Amino acid sequence: MLNQLRDIVEHVSRVEDVYQALEVFVNETQKAVHTECCTVYLANDSFQRLELMATKGLTYDGETIHIPYSEGLVGLVKRSAEPINIAKAQSHSAFKYFPQLGEEVYEAFLGTPIIYRKQVLGVVVLQQRDSRQFSETEEAFLVTLAAQLAVIIAHAREQGHWLIDDKGLNSLNGIAASPGVAIGPIWREEVSMRLHDVLPASTINVERELEWMAVTIENALIDFRRMRKKLDGDINKDALAIFDLYTHLLNDPMLRGDLKKQIQKGDSADWALRQIIEAYSNRFLKMSDAYLRERAQDIRELGERLLFFLHNSQRPQFDIDKPVIVVVRELTATLLAAIPKKYLLAVVSQEGATNSHAAILSRALGVPAVMGVGISDTVAADTTAIIDGYSGEVFIDPPKAIIDEYDALYDEEKELSSLVDQDIALPSQTIDGRAITLLLNAGLSADSSIAINAGVTGVGLYRTEISFILKQRFPSEEEQVNLYGNVLEAYSGQSVVMRTLDVGGDKSLPYLPIQEENPFLGWRGIRFTLDHPDIFLIQIRAMLVASIQRNNLSILLPMISNIQELDDSLELIEQAFTEVKEHYPNVRRPRIGVMIEVPSMLFLVPQLAQSVDFVSVGTNDLTQYLLAVDRNNTKVANVYESVHPSVLRALKLLLDSCQQHKLPISICGELAGDPVGAILLVGMGYQSLSMNSANVGRIKYVLRHVEHSKLERLNEQVMSMNHSSEIHQHCKQFLEQQGLAGFVRAGKS
Repeated sequence: MLNQLRDIVEHVSRVEDVYQALEVFVNETQKAVHTECCTVYLANDSFQRLELMATKGLTYDGETIHIPYSEGLVGLVKRSAEPINIAKAQSHSAFKYFPQLGEEVYEAFLGTPIIYRKQVLGVVVLQQRDSRQFSETEEAFLVTLAAQLAVIIAHAREQGHWLIDDKGLNSLNGIAASPGVAIGPIWREEVSMRLHDVLPASTINVERELEWMAVTIENALIDFRRMRKKLDGDINKDALAIFDLYTHLLNDPMLRGDLKKQIQKGDSADWALRQIIEAYSNRFLKMSDAYLRERAQDIRELGERLLFFLHNSQRPQFDIDKPVIVVVRELTATLLAAIPKKYLLAVVSQEGATNSHAAILSRALGVPAVMGVGISDTVAADTTAIIDGYSGEVFIDPPKAIIDEYDALYDEEKELSSLVDQDIALPSQTIDGRAITLLLNAGLSADSSIAINAGVTGVGLYRTEISFILKQRFPSEEEQVNLYGNVLEAYSGQSVVMRTLDVGGDKSLPYLPIQEENPFLGWRGIRFTLDHPDIFLIQIRAMLVASIQRNNLSILLPMISNIQELDDSLELIEQAFTEVKEHYPNVRRPRIGVMIEVPSMLFLVPQLAQSVDFVSVGTNDLTQYLLAVDRNNTKVANVYESVHPSVLRALKLLLDSCQQHKLPISICGELAGDPVGAILLVGMGYQSLSMNSANVGRIKYVLRHVEHSKLERLNEQVMSMNHSSEIHQHCKQFLEQQGLAGFVRAGKS
């Protein structure tokens, strides 16, 4: 039956409309199994019922058939999430007669759930008049088909091409990229020419194309400076780094040189642009690291902007005169900057992810955003929509009851934001006086475009690899001195922890490609730089020179997995220090730290304490290594649990060991910026948390409104729990009891 299965899947996959695809599915399956009836029901959780979507064999009255989850054999399949194979359906205790279905003619019943990532999306049913048990082969065949169908249905849902109930509550699910809620009319971006629309074309006038490209770059540079100036002062300057990144790239002689060479080969300006931008973008797309992979979108946005100015001398104007929810194919930072903030209620993007610069800007602007959800083209402009930036839900033309619910939620949000803003410059401490150091995770900037955040006391993690990845060669020592010097100067008087080059494997350089089957366990972090001591020495010397007279530098070593790697690193740092001191006698030794990401280091703290000044925990990688889960793999994303009992116990073990050996420790992973994670970490005893700028205000407010003694008791309680869901729910209840429910909102209540 393997060939039949492939044929059915192939036929169904070729049909774009999901309704038609389901019709094809039931027809082809009914024929393949030689049975008399095949039916597909899909789950509607909003109404707790299964809805008949397609059938070959049933005749029924009325437009739709609804079966409650609690009723009948079909409901039993949904509830049990297991196949049910019965020879005499009517004799089963769960059988319920639905006269509108004409089911009395069928005895044999085989139903199997349609499951996608543990969620039952619906039920597939085979029926036959004769009383017989379907064979094991037939059952296995249907289970396999249902698994294939689940992927098709899930994809349709994610793309917004299908709504379970067009007459009921129309909701779509995407990726929550920026918190908050919004209610208002939809506004759609006018479709302009895209890079993928550019076709191969040549030119006979190379000089004209070169001049055309030069003018285009200058117009784009002017536009980027204008947009940055427009937003400057409204948001944290670190979030404005995207515009400096574009300016940096457009001024880079390598990019200009590549474009020039491509045109000189005889290509038209727009065709040359597409080829070069795609080449640059693909370098990032090949990286396993989610943050760096999403920089590919920034490069594509730059290309789209250049393409616009190739064909237009003026920047685009948007005819918006009222607050709207912006719906686009791909959200860009330039679009966000072009729309007056007073008219920007929320944004919905069919493409994109939570770490894109557009998403970062959305969070910095306080604009709710949902990524990865498509609103059908049939939904007209000015249609009312609700955007839930907590759950990722989008409601189209919602009923009054839902609007009223979100109106109340919106009022709560405004009050909460006002409270957070009032506390941002106040000391970071609990009610009973326990001081907690809040630091910033930085490194979006391509140059010096970061500024002191009133809510933090320094930089807990500055990523240096971005400047390496964006170039066509290793940055020179002088270039690195200027970059690091600007960063240290921006945080004068505050500690700045700079992580040494963390590339290799999952973050390969464009000029030094690395191909590995398992990059997360491969040649990365300190392994790469120790194999290239020349690169490591240049970077350390640049950091040391940049720190002269500023004296606020700390150096952090990534991905250390054994003491030999640490010893080798310290030897090279000492060599670099000696070389710098020969020319700059007043240089000071920086604090040296190790990033705890590899589980092996949990047991080597006594040895670390003899050699380094501090450690910083990268909870993202530590969690994925402890749980054997690739956090960027959507197939196992539900297994990646930041509050997994093993993760929490590992963090407690590490803290206790560091305290025993008087070794300062901080957290610089995403767990620190999550309210649930923050209260658990502080309850354990952690006193230094580093996070993205968007989370500083929220975390400070939460900590200022809880007692440390209560957090300690909370920690004791969760340490005895065995399930992540139980831990998260317990912490949520705790925050609710403290009047902080709004900080763990998972959507509408």
